[in-house]
Amino acid sequence: MKKTLFLSAVLCLSTFAFAGTKKYEISLATPAKAGSVELAPGNYKVQVDGDKAIFTDSRNKSFTVPVKVETEKMKFNSTAVESGEKSGQQVIEAIDLGGTNTKVEFSY
Repeated sequence: MKKTLFLSAVLCLSTFAFAGTKKYEISLATPAKAGSVELAPGNYKVQVDGDKAIFTDSRNKSFTVPVKVETEKMKFNSTAVESGEKSGQQVIEAIDLGGTNTKVEFSY
């Protein structure tokens, strides 16, 4: 009986691990660079997997970019893109992930 209970608990926990990483939605009004990738204006779903951010556009085309993941003291109320301009081009500097205290930063 204990083996069955233990096995059930392990299976439940593994289900949570494979349930999928949460995806966050962002919108870009203008073209912007995320790391080495040029993103066209539009809506994207962003998923963080370790040290990578995966952007998926409305046509299900994905772009993977290396990121630095930071943990802030306070949770972010909403997902927000921090952007700026570098060499005359719009760049994404960081994304605050809403409902978490996670910030992903991009290198240039």
